[in-house]
Amino acid sequence: MQETRPIDPTRCPLCGQSNQCAGQRERMTGIAQPPCWCSQVTFGAQLLARVPEHARHQACICADCAQAGAS
Repeated sequence: MQETRPIDPTRCPLCGQSNQCAGQRERMTGIAQPPCWCSQVTFGAQLLARVPEHARHQACICADCAQAGAS
């Protein structure tokens, strides 16, 4: 059986850098945030398919990976 580390919702599941998720920041601090940067980005199926299955719907992809995936 393959063990997986707990998912950190503040880190990109592809590269591990901070994902700057405004929604997660709001959940953690209780302070209202402006709309997240990702609300203006389209995440393609190929990019989303790269997210490990155990991490899907657990943490946001960062802006750098989103931009690289859009190329």
